[in-house]
Amino acid sequence: MVKIFVILDGIGDKSCKVLDGATPLEAAKTKNLDYFASKSNGGYVYTVNEQIAPESDEAILALLGYDPHKYYYGRGPLEAYGAGMKFKDGYLALRTNFSTVKDGKLIDRRVGRSLTTRESRELAKEINEKVKLDVPFEFKATVGHRGVLIFKGDFSDNISNVDPAYKKVGRFGVAMAGNLDRLQECKPLDPDKKTKLSANLVNEFVKKSYEVLNKDLINEKRNKKYLLAANIIVPRDAGIILPELPKMKGWGAVVSMPLELGITKLAGMGVLKFDYPEMKSTNVYDHLFKGLKKTIDESIKAIKERKYDKYFIHFKEIDIPGHDNKPLEKKKMIEIIDKRFFKFLRKKVDDLELVVTGDHSSPCELNAHSADPVPLIHYNPKIQKNDDVQRFTEHECIENGSYGKLMGKNILKTFGFI
Repeated sequence: MVKIFVILDGIGDKSCKVLDGATPLEAAKTKNLDYFASKSNGGYVYTVNEQIAPESDEAILALLGYDPHKYYYGRGPLEAYGAGMKFKDGYLALRTNFSTVKDGKLIDRRVGRSLTTRESRELAKEINEKVKLDVPFEFKATVGHRGVLIFKGDFSDNISNVDPAYKKVGRFGVAMAGNLDRLQECKPLDPDKKTKLSANLVNEFVKKSYEVLNKDLINEKRNKKYLLAANIIVPRDAGIILPELPKMKGWGAVVSMPLELGITKLAGMGVLKFDYPEMKSTNVYDHLFKGLKKTIDESIKAIKERKYDKYFIHFKEIDIPGHDNKPLEKKKMIEIIDKRFFKFLRKKVDDLELVVTGDHSSPCELNAHSADPVPLIHYNPKIQKNDDVQRFTEHECIENGSYGKLMGKNILKTFGFI
């Protein structure tokens, strides 16, 4: 019997006006997922703890059974590893966004999600060639507006974020909501000389990247097309250590983003590589739907090949409309996954064990992650159903699930997946 662990990124939501008060999960037509829910036992999950709105990095680690308080050392090194960059302990790695600033104000953290793959790669080349610092660095554009920055040397990661959307609280990055239109100065969080140097270096890079990007020909062309300029790099989630994770033997993984690639590779999973579609136009949702369908197809292919006894399947795309306040798009993505992926799984109901949940909630009307729990169902044809969950929705799993409250780091052990 194959075991399948499915993460629907950012799946949790709240009442949406455009959906007549329903959540995207409640509004979506999901007869295949609901079939599994009607045969499953349900519950709800706080992936890290009940007080914070987690980022995906610490949430994914927790869901795979790794206590983030023990194994999390910042997002930067995980993304760098997933992006195939050379990283040594002591190097300073940060996750970054191409962003738009004007008159000192942060206009858009993601350049309106309109940056093409070609543009981001060319801008990265300009940064690596024209930004001059006293220490060697490498910047790499990854997917869309995303990137990774590495300073090579011996640094401290006890520094604050430049990105106002995520605040460093202890080790973790915590999602913030509200007015996020001012870049933050990177500040040292202790008096050590190395920490001050690290913070100053980040600030210098941000300033010099702006000077290069704001004059770049690509951004001049974007301005003429009335598109937002990708004129600054905004870093966050510094790290200087790549964690050593206990290996998860017998697992295959279908993931598409650098973060999840990094974590699953470190976990020793067999990562099933595929080419995620490049963004060739400024229509990000056209790109996302293509990417979602590609990830579904590759997931089905992997499960059919059955090279592994257990599979970790991650669908990133659902998270994006939560950040963009697009409930209809989130609903449509859920329906596509149901019609394509869960319909396929339904044909194998006697030969699989299934856990479906999310890494965090991304309520559309909040435009950010929240601390709300995510729904969970556990399907095993050999286990009797003990609750009244009939649909995979927030309300049903919280109100009717027999598992009740679960913590992310305990899920796989609870269900015998590890």
